[in-house]
This record gives sequence, C-alpha cells and structure tokens, in this order.
Amino acid sequence: MQESADIIIIGGGIVGLMTARYLAREGADVMLLEAGDLGAEASGANAGSIHLQIPYPEFAAYGEDWARAYRPCLEFLKQSLALWTALPAELGADLDARFAGGITAAWTGAQMDRIRAKAEIEAEAGVETEILGRDELLRRAPYLSPEAVGGGYCQPEGKANPLRVILVLARAAACAGARIATQTRVSGIVPVRGGHAVVTTRGEVRTGRIINAAGAAAGRIGAMIGTTLDIRGFPLQVTITEPLAGLIPHLVYSAAGKLSLKQVANGGCVIGGGWPAREREDGVLVTDPESLAGNMGVAARVVPALARARALRSWTAWVNGTPDWRPILGKDPDRPEMIHALFPWVGFSAAPMTARVAADLALGRSSPVALRGLSLLCD
Repeated sequence: MQESADIIIIGGGIVGLMTARYLAREGADVMLLEAGDLGAEASGANAGSIHLQIPYPEFAAYGEDWARAYRPCLEFLKQSLALWTALPAELGADLDARFAGGITAAWTGAQMDRIRAKAEIEAEAGVETEILGRDELLRRAPYLSPEAVGGGYCQPEGKANPLRVILVLARAAACAGARIATQTRVSGIVPVRGGHAVVTTRGEVRTGRIINAAGAAAGRIGAMIGTTLDIRGFPLQVTITEPLAGLIPHLVYSAAGKLSLKQVANGGCVIGGGWPAREREDGVLVTDPESLAGNMGVAARVVPALARARALRSWTAWVNGTPDWRPILGKDPDRPEMIHALFPWVGFSAAPMTARVAADLALGRSSPVALRGLSLLCD
C-alpha cells in the first residue's frame, strides 16, 4: 500500500469512524487506519452506557475539588448526548439506543449526602440530578433492593448497543466516501515535504493532517511525533446474563461499589462498572475471577433478582484513561497538523462531540468548544 490522503485517522473505534463519516460527508479526502478490526477494543467491547453525571466512585474517592475540575466535561457530555439522541434517525438504523435515565442507588445516609453534593456540582454545569427518597426511588425502580435508602436520578442518561453502533458507523463512513483499512498497524510517522508519511505494516500513506483517535494506543502514536500523552490503557471486563423478563429500563449505578447495569433488547443484563481484567504474560486479556465475583455481588445486592440469573459470557477490553479523567482533545502544540481526539473512561458517551471537534479542527474551523493545548477547557 502506497497511497495518499488529505487526512489520515489512526484508530477504527467509534471516534475514528464518526470523525471519518463527518469528514467524508463534507467532501474531505480521508483514510482511516485500524491496527486490527473495527471496534475491536473499547468501542465495541464496552458496556454500552451513555453517561452524563459525575461518576460516583471517583467523586467519593477524589472529592469536590476533583469534581469541580471535571465539571466542564459535563457540558461537553451534555452536547454529546444531544447528538446521541439524534443519531439513530440520522443514520436510519436501530442502534438499540434508549434514554430512560440513570439511577445511583444509596445504602447509607453518608452516601446520600455525597449524591446531593455531587448533584449540586452537576447543576452548575446544567445537568439536573433529581434526589429521590426511598419510597420514590422504589416506586420508579421497583426492581431495586428495598435496602436502598434513596438515590439520584439523571434523566438524560441511556444506553446503546456498541457492536451495532460500530457496524452501522463503518457502513455509513464508507458510503460517505471514507477509505477504511483494517489490519493496518501504524509503526511510524515521518516528516516529508508537504506533510507526513504514515508508515504501516502495509506500506506508507502520505498525508497533510493526522487525527490520533487510537484510544489506549494513543500514547504510542503521540510518541511517534515526540509528544508525551498522559494516557494509557486499562484492562477492564464486562459480563452479560441470560435473558430475563423486562426488568430494568434504567442505567443503574451503586454508591456502595463499582457498578454499571442495564438490560438490553434481548433481556440480557449487561454488568460492568470498571472492574479490572487480567493481562497474561503473552499480553492477552482474560477475565479475572475475583473481579467477576465482586462485580456480580454488587449487582445482586442492588437488584436481588440477578442473584438467580446465570452469567452467560464475560469479555475484556483495553479502555483508555487519564489520571484526572479530562480529555486530550485538540491540535498538538508542537505539531499542529496532528489532532488528538481522546476522551478517557467515558469515550463511548463522548464520541459524537469528540468526533465533531476533531473533524472541525481538521477542516480548519473553529471548534464548538474552547480548546487550549491538549486539554479540553469548556470554562
């Protein structure tokens, strides 16, 4: 392969595919390079949650100062969620997207106090979280354990089917004119006259602009141009149960342990929340039995009916993360022809706006959010 493209996108996950579609629809000459299969890592293997609120475990661990620093990201996620709700109609496809709201269940008065404090900070970013007492919580979510003392309800949150999203986006990007090369690992980026030569396992591609949407591998791509990105991959796992009768319409969290829980169209309950998988010596990710037991235990405490459900399958993926949870989004300060498009931890949720910003910057437009350097600043 020895080709050229005006814009090269590195990474065939949801951000890369959405960016390719945006650019191709506007007539840009764009080529996407993916080291393996499209959506094979976090984009296709995540739990499908579409988040908006501040994550409770991090709020409890890091406190209000961290939450206020993270607060601008809520404004970004709010804009991204608006794009998510319009996406099925825009693509003309069923993405199994539902927006019934997210519930964080509490078990103690101290947890309720944290949910209230978190809601106050969320409100400053225009995100409303309704505080529910025990009776109102169980009226809205009767599947929850009666041991819950209350909770918070964030109405806009929802879920989608990651595999379906990836397949539909890949087709839409290709139909719009984007060239997509899978099994094409980038091994180097070399300056040449007029731009860069992106060296891959299948040859070189010449380009003027590059978008780094490589997720957990983004740090490796940044290093190719001499930029250090404070991002790395974290091995996480997700589990799905056997199909159950319609039970859980919401996205469910617990203030007593890491949990994201939802029921998908076929009745299976997808259970995650950031529990670590295990990396073998050969680099292959496998399910960690301790994480599986812990995750299932939290889920069964929150929704007692799950204690009788069989877990059918668990899977793993590398999820990209930054220490402060803030994105790396914008032009590289030393190489402005390189655009980094990375939103950690909740990248599936933030993908539509992350891609929109990356596409606008690649086309030479001002971004719909204010950017400075490599950090997203909405304030």
